Amino acid sequence: MKRWMIATFMLMQGLTACALYHPKPLAATPSFLERVPRLAVTADRLSLPELGNYPFNPDDGLDMTEVAILAVVNNPDLRTKRDGRGIARAQLLAAGVLPNPQVTAGLDHPTTSGPGLMNAFTLGLSYDFGALVTRPAALGAARAAVDKIDWGVLWQEWQVVQKARLLFIQVTGQERTYRTLQQYRALLAERYRRAAAALAEGNLTMDTVTANLTELQAIDTRLNMLKRKNRQGRQDLNALAGVAPAVQLPLTGKINLPDLTATQIDAALKQLPQRRPDLLALQAGYASQEQLFRQAVLAQFPSLNLGLNRARDTSGVYTTGLGVTMTLPIFDRNQGAIAVTRATRRQLYDEYQARLNTACSEVAALAEQIRLTGEQRQAVLAALPQLETVARRARDALDAGEMEIAQFTGLQAALFEKRLEVQTMEQSLLEQRTMLLTLLGNDFSGRKGVPQIHPVTQKGR
Repeated sequence: MKRWMIATFMLMQGLTACALYHPKPLAATPSFLERVPRLAVTADRLSLPELGNYPFNPDDGLDMTEVAILAVVNNPDLRTKRDGRGIARAQLLAAGVLPNPQVTAGLDHPTTSGPGLMNAFTLGLSYDFGALVTRPAALGAARAAVDKIDWGVLWQEWQVVQKARLLFIQVTGQERTYRTLQQYRALLAERYRRAAAALAEGNLTMDTVTANLTELQAIDTRLNMLKRKNRQGRQDLNALAGVAPAVQLPLTGKINLPDLTATQIDAALKQLPQRRPDLLALQAGYASQEQLFRQAVLAQFPSLNLGLNRARDTSGVYTTGLGVTMTLPIFDRNQGAIAVTRATRRQLYDEYQARLNTACSEVAALAEQIRLTGEQRQAVLAALPQLETVARRARDALDAGEMEIAQFTGLQAALFEKRLEVQTMEQSLLEQRTMLLTLLGNDFSGRKGVPQIHPVTQKGR
C-alpha cells in the first residue's frame, strides 16, 4: 500500500509540471489603430539613436522620427517577425532539455502448473549517454539561432524605419510641391482671365487664348496627379504604421538627416560587419551552422546506453544485471548528416560574402548619386537668384505697363519650374540620405539593439 502511495504521489508531481491546452480563436475584425496613441521610448536598447527618450506627442503633430517610432511599434508585419523570437527561444529550451531515462517492466505468468512456480517479472532502468555528447553543440546552435532571429528582427525594424522616413519625405514633399503648383496655377489663371477678356474686346486672337487654356489645364492635370500620389502615399504610411485608413496623420516638422562625409562613409564601411543587423544575422546563422556541423561530427561516434535491471524467474530466483547497448558504426557513420551540414555551411559562407560585397557596392553607388545630385542642386541654386531678379524687374515692368502679361507669365513660369526642380532635387537628396543611413548601419552613436517602446497609460482616459 505504501509503494502505491509513493507511485501515485510521483505521478501527480509529474502531471503538475505538464502544460495545459487553451484554445485561442482567430479574430474576426481588423486591429487598426483608430487614433494615434501616446508612447514612451526608453533609451536602453535602441534601433535608432534619435529615438532615445524622444518626446512622442501626437497632439502637436508627428515629425519624421515620431512617424518612425509609430511604425516600429505598430507595424503588423513586425509583430509577426517578433513572434519568431518566441519560436527560437522555445527551440533553445528544447535543445537544452536532458533526455529522459527509460524504465522497462515485464510480467510473465507460467501457463503450466508445477511445484514452486510463480509469476516472473523484470524491472529495468536505462539512460542514453550519447545525447549528452552532442548536447553542447546543439545548445550552441540554438543560441546562435536566437541571435540570428534577434538581428533579423532588428534589420526588419530598420527597413520599416527607412520606409516610414521615405514615405514621410515623399508625402510632405508632394504637399510642398502642390502648394507651389497652386501658386503657379493662380498666375496662369490670371493670364487666362486677361486673355479671355482681351478676346471678348477683340484685342486678342483665339489661338492665344486656347494656348493659355491648354497650359492651365496641363497644370490642373499635374495637380490632380500629385493629389492622387499624395493620397496613395498617406494610405501606404497608415498601412505601415497599422493605422486605420480613415485616420489623417498630422505630419509636421523639418527633416533633418546628416550629410555624411566621405571619411564617415569609409569608416562606416570598415565597420559594416559589426554595424549592419542583416550581416550580423548572417554571422549568427553561420555560427549556428558551425555548431550543427560539429554536432553531426560528434554524432558519428557510437552512442552508449547503460541500464540496470532487476528480475525474478518463475522458480523464484532473483537476479540483478547491468546492460550496455552500443551502436556499431559499420554502415551508418552519420556521413549523410555530416555532408549536408558541411555543404550548408559552405552555402552560408558564400551567402554572407555575397551580401557583404553587395552592401559595399550599394553604398558606393548611392554615395556617388548623392554627390551628383548635390552638385546639380548647387548649380540650379546658383542660377536661381538671377532668375528671381529678372522676375522682380518683370513685375515692375508689368505694373508700369511696359511688358505684356504673356511675357511676364513666361518669366514667372520659368521661375516656378526652377523652384520645382530645386524641390525635386532636395527630396531626392533626402531619400538618398535615408537609404544611405540604413545601408551603413544607420546608428553613428555606437549604440545598437532592439527598441523598447511602450504605450503610456493616460489617467482619466
